[in-house]
Amino acid sequence: MGMPRVLMNMLLFNEGLANVGEAKTITLPVLSRKIEEWGGGGLGGALPMDMGPDGLMELTHTYGGPMRQIFSQYGITRINGVYLRFSGAYQQPDSDSVDNVEVIVRGLHKEIDMGDQERGEPGEFKVTSVLSYYKLDWNGETLIEIDRLNMIEIVDGVDRLAAQRAALGMF
Repeated sequence: MGMPRVLMNMLLFNEGLANVGEAKTITLPVLSRKIEEWGGGGLGGALPMDMGPDGLMELTHTYGGPMRQIFSQYGITRINGVYLRFSGAYQQPDSDSVDNVEVIVRGLHKEIDMGDQERGEPGEFKVTSVLSYYKLDWNGETLIEIDRLNMIEIVDGVDRLAAQRAALGMF
């Protein structure tokens, strides 16, 4: 039995620049699969069929005020044109150990929302980035790597799209 991991601290890097003290919240990408229902003849009922990734991956990041670097990245058209890295220090209350969970993404900014601005109050500067690349590292070990541009999907060391790439003659 154990206690849940608690995010004790975090940092968001944009193109390697650490936004120390500026990032307020980060909503990490949801990993979602498109599942179709299939109930062919001879089956006892419907079964799920995995049809691959479902929709775009998104990362939402909110800051205490406007971020000049993000404005400079607005309109980048390369689908992997912006590099962001979330680093989180997670600790269980019943342990002294701290786990480093990193999410590394590449994409472009879909939306920049300046939100309400009020004199004497920190603003809320919200950015939504759509992603072509995602990697989840836990204490330096890669658990998931998804590179949609290069048709790579590695989960716990297994490249789940290698056979498809081979069938298509892609490296």
